[in-house]
Amino acid sequence: MSEFDLQTPAAFDPFAEANADNSGAGSKDYVHIRTQQRNGRKSLTTVQGLNKEFSYNKILKDLKKEFCCNGTVVQDPELGQVIQLQGDQRKNVSTFLVQAGIVKKEHIKIHGF
Repeated sequence: MSEFDLQTPAAFDPFAEANADNSGAGSKDYVHIRTQQRNGRKSLTTVQGLNKEFSYNKILKDLKKEFCCNGTVVQDPELGQVIQLQGDQRKNVSTFLVQAGIVKKEHIKIHGF
């Protein structure tokens, strides 16, 4: 071996953990809370990725009662069941899910500005 072989560092892939199957980005173990803009000042908050063992209708009922807003559960072919709430309720929903013990704080991703 020459001295150049010893000085060449091994190939390092900085995106290896992002491309791994068990990485946090895009995996199923996160609850994604997003907001969508509707007409003018109206907005819609969506919650996806909750565990299948929970009753979405009971969670929705408690969210509606707690935040004085309307909402529904929508069946999406790719995402499964998604909870939709009127208004920008991202922070309210995240604190509610943590306090109710449904999801841990580190498993919640809040999207948007």
